[in-house]
Amino acid sequence: MKRRVSAFLMAVMLLCSLLPALAASPGEHTTTVLFTHDLHSHFLPQSDGQGKQSGGYARLKTVLDRERAAHPNALTVDGGDFSIGSLIQTLYTTQGAELRTMGAMGYDAATAGNHEFDHTGTGFASMLNAVVDSGDPSPVLLMANYKPAEDNPDRLDIQRSMAAYGVQDYMLLERGGVTYGLFGLMGEDSHACAPSSGFALGDVAENAQRCVDALKEEGAEFIICLSHSGTNEKKKLSEDEQLAGAVSGIDLIVSGHTHTTLTEPIVVNDTYIVSAGPYCSNLGSVTFSWTEGGRKTLSDYHLIPIDETLPEDAGITTMIDRWKGLVGGTYLAPYGLTYDQVLTVSGFDLLTPESGVQKGNPLGELVADSFLWAVNNLEANAPDVPTVTVTADGVLRAPLYPGEVTTSMAFDVLSMGVGSDGTSGFPLVACYLTGKELKTVAEVDASITPLIPAAQLYMAGMEYSFNTHRMFFNRVTDIQLYQYVDFFHSAVVELPDGTTEPPAPVSPKFYSEIEDDQLYRVVTGMYSAQMLSTVKSKSFGLLSLEPKMADGTPVTDFEACILRDENGSEIKEWYALAAYLQSFGEDGLPLRYTAPDGRKNVSRSWNPVELVKNPNWITVVTLIVLAASAVAAFFLVRALRYAHRRRRYGKKKNL
Repeated sequence: MKRRVSAFLMAVMLLCSLLPALAASPGEHTTTVLFTHDLHSHFLPQSDGQGKQSGGYARLKTVLDRERAAHPNALTVDGGDFSIGSLIQTLYTTQGAELRTMGAMGYDAATAGNHEFDHTGTGFASMLNAVVDSGDPSPVLLMANYKPAEDNPDRLDIQRSMAAYGVQDYMLLERGGVTYGLFGLMGEDSHACAPSSGFALGDVAENAQRCVDALKEEGAEFIICLSHSGTNEKKKLSEDEQLAGAVSGIDLIVSGHTHTTLTEPIVVNDTYIVSAGPYCSNLGSVTFSWTEGGRKTLSDYHLIPIDETLPEDAGITTMIDRWKGLVGGTYLAPYGLTYDQVLTVSGFDLLTPESGVQKGNPLGELVADSFLWAVNNLEANAPDVPTVTVTADGVLRAPLYPGEVTTSMAFDVLSMGVGSDGTSGFPLVACYLTGKELKTVAEVDASITPLIPAAQLYMAGMEYSFNTHRMFFNRVTDIQLYQYVDFFHSAVVELPDGTTEPPAPVSPKFYSEIEDDQLYRVVTGMYSAQMLSTVKSKSFGLLSLEPKMADGTPVTDFEACILRDENGSEIKEWYALAAYLQSFGEDGLPLRYTAPDGRKNVSRSWNPVELVKNPNWITVVTLIVLAASAVAAFFLVRALRYAHRRRRYGKKKNL
């Protein structure tokens, strides 16, 4: 009897174990994709200013391991811009730290973003060579529509490096009995953001369809596009939505570049578009159920925060510590700094500018002041001439929160670009503008910022006012140069009459008028300087600037304008900030940086006098056109009324 019961129970257990397989439809599959994008070399956690942290690859690895345990056949991919954003990026060309760390975290594939070309195409090639030489695992790099331009003199060398690494247009990947097809794309705006890449952009939709067709022909059952194009609330600017609408057969687009965080996928033409946000703030996870020949059904989509509640993976922590040591021994050594060295302390927030909001910003003013400090304290043989320094919203990449301010934090604020010396960080450059052109710079800030928020400017040495309701390109109402009595520190200062005064949150200023025909020295970062020449196109030809050398001749190569120290080394933007911060020492940042100090006065008044005072030719012509239009409209209405009356009443007849 016992044997019969045991046999029966075993049969029941066997049947139960087979039920899932019996219930599943033939050919049914589950696909999970884990994804990131716009990591920007954020190897280490970042403070959020509220006592919490975000990101860090050691914590990301912990979450990846957990997700893979739950979904053993999951794919792990990245949508590009995995580099440029922290001091470890300084190892990009020599160590390829980003791709090697991604390999250690188990990434299957990635695509390249525009910042992968900040070191130009040859720097990109050097990075690939470094990864190959290391022998470490790394993700497959997919680039279907981005190739070295035919007129690039380094084209063959770059192609050889790409071939040695194994860069491909697309790839097949078998996982859990499913054949996946993956390909990578560079978007149009991304390409525009990589002017020094030396690469040519192929048609996005055409190359995407080519890859989809080829992958399906080779047996791919699920198609994934790694796109560094991005989405936008404005549909005409949402490149990945346009891609999904133009190309059939893509199941999933991992969308990078615009730093978007999508809490729900965007669905276009049966294609799911997903984004997890930048800087390793989240790991994205998307799961589909599907059958061959059938539509994919979204089973799960969630973003997993990478924060201080997560333990750090020991292996990745060790790897990152090694990178930090290499940074200290190579890049930072000439500056006499170390990675976590405390430069000064701050008792208040210094936040990056609020996008699209025109107003002063203490962080922007701090950076502009640091450039002026560098001219006076770091530059060799700086000329004794009136100088204005400028920085832009778009190059301020990280905030500074209360507490200790370290070398790495200063670098994070100004982490973009590469100098002519081939090392990370845009150098400071100096050019000359006439007084009239200086006024145009202020007008650029006042009028172009609403169109291009990243173009908002912050200056030192010049103070100006504008009204946002005035005529475009005639919004500036007042402008003058200034100098602080005690520009650099809030200490007891000696006034011109020999008396002294105690520290103040904002030091007194001396003002001087700007002469239209006089040349003034302007110091800014390389990227911002190069943008000066684009003012004419950005203002529809109504404004124009021509950067000049000290003798008044036009600048033909900004590398000739780079600021250098007494050793002949480039003065980097980030180092100007770091050295300025270090100059405050234990006293900490002065209180004048707790709020904008009034050097940019933004008015939103509708006062008629303020709207029309000091008109330039643009406003005068516009007013004349409006007045002429009003007069013409008056007489037109009067003529129409007269004609109407004649039709209604007719002419009087003589009796």
